[in-house]
Amino acid sequence: MAGIDHAPPPFFKRGPAPLALLTFYIAISLAVFVLDLRFRSLNLLRQSIALLVDPVQRVAQTPGSLVDYANNYLQGLQALHQENNALKHAQLNTAPNLQRLLQLEVENERLRKLLSVKEREKANGQVAQILYTARDPFSRKVIVDKGQQSGIVAGQPAIDEAGVVGQVTRVFPFSAEITLITDKDQAVPVQIVRSGQRSVVFGLGNGQLELRYMPANADVQEGDILVTSGLDGIYLPGFPVAKVINIERDSAYSFARIFCVPVAGVENFGEIMVLDPRQPLPPAPPESTSRESGTDKMTVRQKNRAKKSN
Repeated sequence: MAGIDHAPPPFFKRGPAPLALLTFYIAISLAVFVLDLRFRSLNLLRQSIALLVDPVQRVAQTPGSLVDYANNYLQGLQALHQENNALKHAQLNTAPNLQRLLQLEVENERLRKLLSVKEREKANGQVAQILYTARDPFSRKVIVDKGQQSGIVAGQPAIDEAGVVGQVTRVFPFSAEITLITDKDQAVPVQIVRSGQRSVVFGLGNGQLELRYMPANADVQEGDILVTSGLDGIYLPGFPVAKVINIERDSAYSFARIFCVPVAGVENFGEIMVLDPRQPLPPAPPESTSRESGTDKMTVRQKNRAKKSN
């Protein structure tokens, strides 16, 4: 029994006192702190430790970063959706103004062209706004916002920046009816620019016109431009009227069928210029005038002969 060692196992061995260890560690820490503060001797060690710890820190921060990223993404998506809705509402609010601005620009351009036509042709008139088409579906007529109060009278020609549109047929106090040249009851004396031949173009009621009374062998080609001849005393000469698009020649008929399309925008809404009435053409001399003058001369000669014989 005496030979048995009763010493405690190593786990229960007691080392230095805790207070002594605490004092030792504090002293070492202070020494290291002073050395690092004085000589910067631990920078390399600090950088090495930071290099080793940095991946661990990044991995540890990843869940929080993902949460923040998802939160920012959702907030940004919601803000973008709200901004998109606001822009759509703003676009809808400004769309009428933008469209009106574009329309005003087009109207200004058309008015400039109308004024240039007025100056070029030395024609006086006033600009009128087309309000709506006539109620009769079988006619080609429009209503403008100028009438008797503006001095409009029946028979005045109407043009746009491209050519002849029609003629005033009825006048009301504050509006007027204009029959388009494409109306089936409308006829305009014209002249072919290329050849100088004169004829009459008639509306067909379907947006086209027909050049009539031209011989089958007449010098007319597709693409020819027809202008007003001025022989009717209504339209000034030289205004573009129509363009030839199709010619049907048949030797069995005396006249060719020549189809045209109007040069002006007769089927478009916009502004037109109602020209002032032309000065009336001088009346043609009556056919009996020459005969009567010849008879008077013969009577005078006979009287003179009778006096001489007496």
